[in-house]
This record gives sequence, structure tokens and C-alpha cells, in this order.
Amino acid sequence: MLMELSIRNFAIIDHTTISFEKGLTVLTGETGAGKSIIIDAIGQLIGGRGSVEFVRHGSKRAEIEGLFSIESTEEINNLFRDIEIEISEEDTVLLKREITLQGKSICRINGKLVTLAVLRQVGQLLVDIHGQHEHQHLLQGDKHQLLLDRFAEKAITRVKSEYEQLYDIFNKKREMLKQISENEHEMMQRLDLIQYQYEEIEKAKLQPEEDQQLFEEKKRLDYSEDLYKTVHGTYEALYGDGKGLEWIMHAMNQIEEAASMDESLRSHHENISNCYYLLEEAAFSLRDYYEKIEFDPERINEIEARMSEINQLRRKYGDTVNDILEYASKIEDELDTLKNRDERLQQWINELGEVAEDLLVEGNHLTEVRKREAIRLEKAIQKELENLYMKDTEFKVEFEGQHFSVEELLNVKKRIPISRKGLHSISFMVSTNKGEPLKPLAKVASGGEISRMILALKTILTSHEGVTSLIFDEVDTGVSGRVAQAIAEKINQISAKSQVLCITHLPQVAAMADTHLFISKVNDGERVATSVRALNKEEQMEEISRMISGVEITDLTRKHAQELLDQARKMKQ
Repeated sequence: MLMELSIRNFAIIDHTTISFEKGLTVLTGETGAGKSIIIDAIGQLIGGRGSVEFVRHGSKRAEIEGLFSIESTEEINNLFRDIEIEISEEDTVLLKREITLQGKSICRINGKLVTLAVLRQVGQLLVDIHGQHEHQHLLQGDKHQLLLDRFAEKAITRVKSEYEQLYDIFNKKREMLKQISENEHEMMQRLDLIQYQYEEIEKAKLQPEEDQQLFEEKKRLDYSEDLYKTVHGTYEALYGDGKGLEWIMHAMNQIEEAASMDESLRSHHENISNCYYLLEEAAFSLRDYYEKIEFDPERINEIEARMSEINQLRRKYGDTVNDILEYASKIEDELDTLKNRDERLQQWINELGEVAEDLLVEGNHLTEVRKREAIRLEKAIQKELENLYMKDTEFKVEFEGQHFSVEELLNVKKRIPISRKGLHSISFMVSTNKGEPLKPLAKVASGGEISRMILALKTILTSHEGVTSLIFDEVDTGVSGRVAQAIAEKINQISAKSQVLCITHLPQVAAMADTHLFISKVNDGERVATSVRALNKEEQMEEISRMISGVEITDLTRKHAQELLDQARKMKQ
């Protein structure tokens, strides 16, 4: 849920910090006071489309910051792992967005810079904003299947997972078949090309890391004369009459005689002895080394010719011999495929046909489960609509699609007629009056009907949508009387399962508030700014009285307001 919101230099808001609680928070105030601006700020915080118009006049940037507490779910954990951001030990997430006068957005999550797209990804898991003209998931047809699946999570998870795994296998094999079935002329050109390349590499008879080995050998041959002189000179300095080892031998014998007279010198004798034998062994190794050094100009020429040949291949097929050999291995597999194209093609068709059969079985099973769960969803929403005085409204989950054959799925020349989501698409359909045909939910005409449809759907789907905060921006527009009371009760019902923020002009909704925030304009003589203030019980009653009567508050409107508050209190209890 949203715990705290800080807004600075945003539209007509100079600076305000608002703390939010669980349950239902209602925002009321005169038209133009800035209620919707606060919701706009939250919209920007969760990745909405930015605009320099949001930056307060005279300021360089607008800043919005929100602290959310979250519940650890698989979806949230996977997302934060993917974006490489840690959730705090207190299970809180801090979102921050700055909008500059140049139109740039600077976004942060828990202090880490992120793109606007990542901010939007996270924000949509935390907050769902619904306004009279901003319907989000519930009015987006492509989201209806996701909502149904969340509603039917227990029944559908395993079946859906099996279908998705099969679809991934099928799609991969189908793409391979498509590649094999490409234009014959292009395939033959490709065959000629890689045949030539493979033969050229094979003819060179390359060995792994041969280029590096040749380089080292040439380096030794280039310096063979100098190597002979220096290594031989080292040996001569160590071994021979009057040379280093003879003097060390003399020192070793002397210290050995001294050690026989003073035992404390025994360690020095051992050290000198060890050094002598080590140097003697090194001298013999150096002798063996320089005796094997060859002066072979012909071998140098052979190496240079071989390196030139390798360099020609490197320019075409890879930076190193290993890269060239790897490329040869790759095109060898492709050569085999192209040479045995007809055989491979039939093999892939057979394999793909088997997978397609299994996919259709699993896809139809998935559709059956969805249809069964759709009936349950329809009944639940129908009941909610009746409570909202829409008993003549009919709600249906419509499945669109056809029965596909294996042959249709194997036709790689046409676009695949199914998706990873399933064999059929889903749409929420509504008829608001008897005798009228069902229409897509997004095309319901009346604003009041849209509001009640949204509330009915939210009541059922809130616990399945995964968001922590719901925001209703004047969803009660166009309703009054008993419908207004029903809407108030439904919003209250939703707030029992999820934090709800609601901008309203209905006193019935305001009376249900657990927290009532009053939004007003403050004029300091130079500029106008938005002020946000939490109301106590007495102030809440006065504000509801104003909402009932308009400008003039009377004893009768106060009495009516108190009745609404008492009624709301009893309902909550």
C-alpha cells in the first residue's frame, strides 16, 4: 500500500507530504482545488506519460516521491530480481520521479536509477488508477484473459503452464521448419557458399591454437642466435675451471670444515650446499637448452607462409584459429541440413505434427477450464451488479477463436493462428438493458453504468489483480440516490481487501472514509497553491454537509450528514 506521498513543484502544488493509512481514504474539496492533480502526481510516479506542463511555473523541475509497503509475491520477487533491485528488509519500496523543464524524466527505485519503462513495470504492480476516462486493465480487451486467469488461479495454473511449455517447443520447431522451407534458389546459393567456405577451412588442416603456437615458435627462431649467446654465456659463468660453481664448491668445503669445529655453523653449510646443487642443476639444464637451439632459416620461412595462410582465413572467418574452427563446425551442421534438406524437412514436419497434436489437446483443455471458471466469474459479477441496481445487466465472458487442425498449424507460410496465451481470445461483454445485444465492456455508453461495472469487477477481482492500492478518480460521476449509496458500500467493501484512495463528490462515499482528506486552494497574495489537510470527525461532518447542500450549510444538512456517518459506522462494524 501507499504509505507516504511527497509532491514538490507539481502543477499548482508547491510542496506537500501526505501520509496514507489502510482502508478507504477519501479526497474531497471544491472543483479546481487540486484533487485530481494529486492523482496525476501518483500517475506520474508509477510511470505515466510526462509533460513539462506538470512543472510548476518558476521551478526547474517537479518531484514526486512515494513510499510503498508491499507483500512478497512470486510476481513481485521475480520482477525485482529481473531489474536487479533489492526490496528492503521492511518490505518497502521507494519510487521517485523528477520531470525537468526540458521534458526529461529521472526515475529511481530504492535509490537506483531506472528507465521509465522499468518504473512503469513496478508501478503497475503497486497501484491501479481508475478514472472516468481512464479504465486501465478492466476496459482493455487484451487484459481480460489475464484477469480471468488470475481469478481462476488455483484451477488454471498447472494446465496453463503445460500449454505454455508445449507452445514454446512448438514455436521453436515451427521456426526451424520455416527456415528449412525457405526459397529454393536462396537455399542453393547458401549451400554453394558454405560448401566453398567449409572446404577452404578443411583444406588448411588447422589445429586448435595453432596460430599462437606458430607465433611462439617464430619468436624463438628469430632470437635463436641471441638466445644461444646469452644462455651459453650464463652456463659458462657458472660451470668450468675458476667459474662460479667452483668458487661456491670451495666455499662449501670451507664452511663444512668450520662447522666441524662449531656446530652453530652447520645451517650455513646446509644453505650453501643447497644453493650449490640447485645452481649445478640449473647449469646442466641451460646446457641442454642451448645445445638444442637450431639456426633454421628454412623453418622460419615455413612458419611465415603458414601464418600468412592462417591470416587469410582469419580475415574471413574469425579472429583466431579457434574461432575459425568453431565457424567450420557451425556451417558443417548447416551443410548437413541443406544437403539432406528433403529428408530433414519431412523429419521436422513429422516431429512438429506430433507436437501440434499435443498442443491442440492441451489448448482445448485450457479453454475448457477457462470456460468453466468463466461461468463462475459471470455468476459472481452478476450478483455484484444486482447489488448495484443493475439487475437487468447481463455480463458474459466471450471466447473467440475456431477449432484448428494440425495442418493449419504446420502451414509456415501463414501467420500462426494461436498464441502462447491459448487457442482462444477472451472478451468481457455486457448488455445493460434487456433485449439489447452484448457489447464489449469498453463500449458501455453511460458513465454511471461504467462506474458500477468497474466497481462490480473490482469487488470480485481485487484480490486477484495483485496491486496494493486502488485509486478511483470520480468514478461515481453520473449517479445519485440509492445507486450512490450502493456505490459507497461497494467501495467500502473493496477497501477491506485493498487500500483505496477515492476522489468523490458523493456524500455517501465520503461518509465511508477511514481517512478524510480535504483539498483546498491557498492564496498568499502572490500565488495559489494546493493544501491537503486530514479532517477530524467534526470537520468531516461539516465537509459532508457542504457536499450535501452546496454553499449554505444548515442544521438539516448537518443532521443528514451525521445520519450518513452513523450509517457508515454501523456498516463497518
